[in-house]
Amino acid sequence: MKQSRLMSLVEAITNVVVGYGVAVAAQLAVFPWFGLPARVADALGIGAIFTLVSLARSFALRRLFEAIRIRRTSNAAGG
Repeated sequence: MKQSRLMSLVEAITNVVVGYGVAVAAQLAVFPWFGLPARVADALGIGAIFTLVSLARSFALRRLFEAIRIRRTSNAAGG
């Protein structure tokens, strides 16, 4: 069964939202190990930037793999 583009986007957004929370928490924990200030506002901003990048990457990869699946299915059916 084919996954719609909308559902691909919903899945990617859900994955990235959870990842955002993990990333912010990780920054607050890890930055001090490297002598960097661990300010919540900074972690939220940095996390937002990387979240947007991650969302775009996740969606693009999902669509790429869906296209590969469709091509393989089409070739196997003799199309």
